[in-house]
Amino acid sequence: MRLCTNAGRSPHTWGLSPEFPCGYCASVSDAERFRALGHRLIDQLADHLAAQIGGEGAVLPWREPSELAAAWPPSFPEQGNGDLGGLLARVLEASNRLHHPRYVGHQVAAPLPEAALCDLVASLLNNGMAIYEMGPAGTAMERAVLRWMADRLGLGADADGVLTSGGSAGNLTALLAARQAQAGFDAWGQGSHAGPPLAVLAAESAHYSVARAVQIMGWGEGGVIPVATDDRFRMASEALPAALAAGERAGRRVIAVVASAPSTAAGTFDPLALVAEFCRSRGLWFHVDAAHGAAAVLSERHRGLLYGIEHADSVIWDAHKMLRMPALVTAVIFKEGRRSHEAFSQVQSYLFGAEAKRWEVGLRTLECTKRMMSLKLYATLATLGTAPFADHVAGTFDLARRFGERLQAASDFELLTEPESNIVCFRHRPTGTPVEALDALQEAVRRRLVREGSFYLVQTSLRGAVWLRTTLMSPNTRDEDLEALLGAIRGAAATEARS
Repeated sequence: MRLCTNAGRSPHTWGLSPEFPCGYCASVSDAERFRALGHRLIDQLADHLAAQIGGEGAVLPWREPSELAAAWPPSFPEQGNGDLGGLLARVLEASNRLHHPRYVGHQVAAPLPEAALCDLVASLLNNGMAIYEMGPAGTAMERAVLRWMADRLGLGADADGVLTSGGSAGNLTALLAARQAQAGFDAWGQGSHAGPPLAVLAAESAHYSVARAVQIMGWGEGGVIPVATDDRFRMASEALPAALAAGERAGRRVIAVVASAPSTAAGTFDPLALVAEFCRSRGLWFHVDAAHGAAAVLSERHRGLLYGIEHADSVIWDAHKMLRMPALVTAVIFKEGRRSHEAFSQVQSYLFGAEAKRWEVGLRTLECTKRMMSLKLYATLATLGTAPFADHVAGTFDLARRFGERLQAASDFELLTEPESNIVCFRHRPTGTPVEALDALQEAVRRRLVREGSFYLVQTSLRGAVWLRTTLMSPNTRDEDLEALLGAIRGAAATEARS
């Protein structure tokens, strides 16, 4: 029996044998144990990945929340058993399987295995990204991927930005910069009450994080002035003057327009060029929430969806969506790079020196101890090239178009709108079903499919009706899987009718 005498800790047993150290000691000092655990873990994950890609088992092995919570009790032994593999096997068994061809749910990527390995490296290095000294390699890679993204979007040589943790943080960061640039007073230094109440214009279909951001900034519920949408749930550019006038009548100083590329619910793209022209003519900041759809610029056949984005003052782009990165990694890119320093204006002398500018990432983001999120994106672009990403965008967008055509051809299904991205909304309308019963039917069908594990799809409410919603994220999903989805929906609806 060997003892560990870590500084500041009582001597404790180093496991049952010299080859089995305690978790605390092993995590900080035992490279060979890490090597052995790592080899076993990679084998475990590879087997799990192969089963998912092959479509084995349930997409989501459903268990009621209370049941699963009981299986993971909040009690921990003083001396553990060291069985990390056994615990992780339970995690894999109970988790949603995004690589499964019948995962057609939320806008969350089936991550590239190479990117997942990069996350392991980032976790072990644990280089926080607030200052260059703490994350030198990560900072250099962050500068590179932001430059690449800005160039693809056509934002110009002066563009600059930052990576942050998710689209919600990204929208907030962009709108903080817009406030500082457009408010007409120093809202950061003097507070939100140092001038008139502010507002932005956004379509009714905009992501909820836009409203959340303006309320975090203290603008209240009136901080977002809604802009009407057309029959395809896109911002109606001709409605912008009326929305601007409504904001002014309410005593608001409108500083920006937020466009969606695409909207989260319907997956359709706002008319960016027309919105850009309106913003230019009225002196407003033009922000594009392209968290999901910015990657369309990589596809020759689909980049036209983003026509006009090159005029944006700020853009957000989630790499953890169509670029297949593990969550989270969001780029916030400013056409005038200096604006990226205006979102967060204070300087902490113990972190940031007087000459800290572009290299000190923490000056421009919410996070201080930020993950080395640039590693996975830089590494996959550098080692795989850009073509696989372009192919993934084109493949999933085309798959959605074909699925839309299949729905239109089916007499018992209704398509919300022709797909513009990889998001498709539709309803099952069996013959003889009363209109007033359709919402409950969509909910019941989805619930049944999810709980039996045959498919994972979601639902949304648009203009007073419930729609089934699919986002085709997995590269393993094929046309035959979507045909099977329609069959499964019909079967679930028939079961519901009999029950």
